[in-house]
Amino acid sequence: MANETNATTEAAGHAAASGGLPQFDFQWWPGQIVWVLIVFVVLLAYMRLFAVPKLGGTIAARDAKIADDVAQARQLKAEADAQADAAAAERAQARSAAQKMAGDARAKARAEIDKALAVEEARLADVAAVSDAAIAKARDKAMGNVAGIAQDTAQAIIAKLTGKAATAAELATAKG
Repeated sequence: MANETNATTEAAGHAAASGGLPQFDFQWWPGQIVWVLIVFVVLLAYMRLFAVPKLGGTIAARDAKIADDVAQARQLKAEADAQADAAAAERAQARSAAQKMAGDARAKARAEIDKALAVEEARLADVAAVSDAAIAKARDKAMGNVAGIAQDTAQAIIAKLTGKAATAAELATAKG
């Protein structure tokens, strides 16, 4: 024990004599280098056997998770695109059916309107024919009376102007 105390005192005296830090004293470097190498090898072995595989597994698991998520996202996008295409096809089919239905309804309404219009035009044509016949009869009757009215008017004018009534022979010559 005394030897150790002497060595420690001697080392302390030597350090004090050199005036610097003991780790920079060349006398201690071989031991320090050995311990640095031992710690480095132990740390390297620990990293190689335990830490790096665990980190590698974590990185691989993360990469696999990302790849799975991307694959799932692509699959969901493909399904969504397929559903969107199906919905567009259904929408187009429904639009086509609605346009066909509207066209059929327009055609049916047009046919009903044309039928009602034809019936009404036939009725109006009958009324117009009856009215034309009545007008022609009234015109013919009126034209038959025009000669008599003209004679009566001429007789009245002559009587008023001359003061005497015209005879039937005079009126017949005037008519002629």
